Amino acid sequence: MKVKSIISEERVTLPEVRGVLQGVESQRIAAEKEMSYEFRRSIEHANQLAKTSPEKAHALVADLLKMEKMKPEIAYRIANIMPKTRDEVRAIFAKERYTLSPEELDKIIEHVMAHF
Repeated sequence: MKVKSIISEERVTLPEVRGVLQGVESQRIAAEKEMSYEFRRSIEHANQLAKTSPEKAHALVADLLKMEKMKPEIAYRIANIMPKTRDEVRAIFAKERYTLSPEELDKIIEHVMAHF
């Protein structure tokens, strides 16, 4: 299938993607349609890596965006990965031109644990 143009673009978290894929999967099962290899792999990937519910992931992104130095793409990345250590958070911020203090790293981890 070729994509001719993009109609709209929106950031979503991995748990939200999992919910959408499960909805499509249930529709295809009800219609007795075959699921492609790529679609089945996408569902497996989302099921294995989504670590929280879509509501909690969305709430985490909203909380993170209130923080200073937080960009939307990083907030979504944190919600998808759900880092548990300072090193994991540092890895997410590795390409940024600034570094976070230990207090800021701990605050991010606290937000993640609160929404886990």
